[in-house]
Amino acid sequence: MIPAIRKAYNEAFTKENYEAFLNELHGVHPGELDFRVAETPIFVPKDFTKKIIDACESIVDIIVDPKFIKLTDKSIPLDVKTLGRNEHTQFIAFDFGICINEAGEYEPQLIEMQGFPTLFAYEILLDDVFRNHFPVPENFSCYLNGHDRESYIKLLKEIIIGNHAPENVILLEIFPRQQKTRIDFYCTEEYVGIKMVCLTELIKEGKKLYYMNDGKKTEVKRIYNRVIFDDLHQQSAEVQEKGKLFFEELDVEWCPHPDWFYRISKFTLPLINHPYVPQTFYLNEIKQLPADLENYVLKPLFSFAGQGVVIDITQEDIDNVKDPENWILQKKVKYADVILTPDVPAKAEIRMFYFWKEGEARPVAVNNLGRLSKGKMIGVRYNKDKEWVGGNFCYFEG
Repeated sequence: MIPAIRKAYNEAFTKENYEAFLNELHGVHPGELDFRVAETPIFVPKDFTKKIIDACESIVDIIVDPKFIKLTDKSIPLDVKTLGRNEHTQFIAFDFGICINEAGEYEPQLIEMQGFPTLFAYEILLDDVFRNHFPVPENFSCYLNGHDRESYIKLLKEIIIGNHAPENVILLEIFPRQQKTRIDFYCTEEYVGIKMVCLTELIKEGKKLYYMNDGKKTEVKRIYNRVIFDDLHQQSAEVQEKGKLFFEELDVEWCPHPDWFYRISKFTLPLINHPYVPQTFYLNEIKQLPADLENYVLKPLFSFAGQGVVIDITQEDIDNVKDPENWILQKKVKYADVILTPDVPAKAEIRMFYFWKEGEARPVAVNNLGRLSKGKMIGVRYNKDKEWVGGNFCYFEG
């Protein structure tokens, strides 16, 4: 996106450097990095950073509005209502595609958002290791709002651990050591100082939860929640039975509470009016379908990781929807071929990390991750056997 920096990076790039970078990255937690890491970060100029922050902040305005809770009450499926909701999520992730508008200028377009954690700890490691092998232009950082590595880790720890001892706080997931994103769980253990615990390992006694911590039964007072109910519903009956504890009265704090996964999600998109947010409608509220259906995508509200999305819509697809209240129609986002690579250019997506500390009026932008793609969609299955694609991150111009 910054031609001089992109040209210099590509010309200096060697496969030997890249292999050395990967070897170190994979060597930190051997066997746990389970996705492709792209050959390059995204270098983001100041004006584009301003655009993407402006879009995020306008959405934050809606989220911090006292009316937001009522507006999103219908977002939570009745079968996953969890007790003990807190006033706000601690984490928000905003996903943007990098596009080119009609004036030929780069602009971000919102794809999705989630009031839920993502690879917050892994991105620390990625930046650390990258800097050991590649030069980073002066005055560029992956961190935002004056944060650096130390202040970012400090804030992440403060938010996740709260007022508790680290041994009383757990990262909760379903079979965490089998998840594709498990590298982040190992990094969280290292940087935050808490243990990852499988849902099946929890011990419930009355309203209290415990886990075995190096052979010692230890109370769980706060949960850094990474369980997605879509995943839970696909598990065995035994695991689903264990999952019922989510819906019981417990003496635990949630970070974040499961409700926020739904409140800040695709459900929220129709509430936003911003040039960097594609027009989105609840399917059941549309009186007249757009004549140019080919310029829209159909998305189920309650699905994860792109499941069920219809890209090339026909009238038949609309007619086949039996529960239109659970679907949105969203204007297509046309990703630009924006990152020059040795063969064909790559499309790019940026995920902005927002952290919301207790007592603060608003969340703040702190870090990011990125993804490069040469396929029809962003994602591993669309980029098999391609190079200069996969997970990465941005360096923002200071």
